[in-house]
Amino acid sequence: MKKVMFISSEGGHLQELRQLNFNSYDYSVVTEKTDSTKGLKNKYPGKVHYLYYGTRRTPFIYFFILLFNFFKSWHIFRKIKPDVVVTTGTHTAIPMCFIAKKMYRRKVIWIETYANRTTGTLAGNICYKHNLYNTFIVQWPEMLEVFPKAKYWGSIF
Repeated sequence: MKKVMFISSEGGHLQELRQLNFNSYDYSVVTEKTDSTKGLKNKYPGKVHYLYYGTRRTPFIYFFILLFNFFKSWHIFRKIKPDVVVTTGTHTAIPMCFIAKKMYRRKVIWIETYANRTTGTLAGNICYKHNLYNTFIVQWPEMLEVFPKAKYWGSIF
């Protein structure tokens, strides 16, 4: 059975990610540790790993959180050893996508958020531009104009 790591930030990205069927795989979930995500440890016992929450509203602190999360992501990746990383994105997932695709040559599936219909997210643009994915999925046909190499498979809601 393939080991699959599902990673996203908390909030809407995590809600989208949770629409996928984790139980079909030997899975792990990686997200930011916030009050809203603490309950995941009970819902998915032994399967949840946390990164630090960061926001671009505090750029100086955010830089150090992003750097710390890179090393924490690397530690989590080496511990789990996934075959595939699936993400609904944001900044939390970029270090893991880099580690998986560039350092360990694992498959990365990026699912651009349903919230954006005509413009890509900053994280999605970074991932796409730097080829940090094997499959890039959009949830709106209009997004194929933004990400021409993407696949449109419909929405996950």
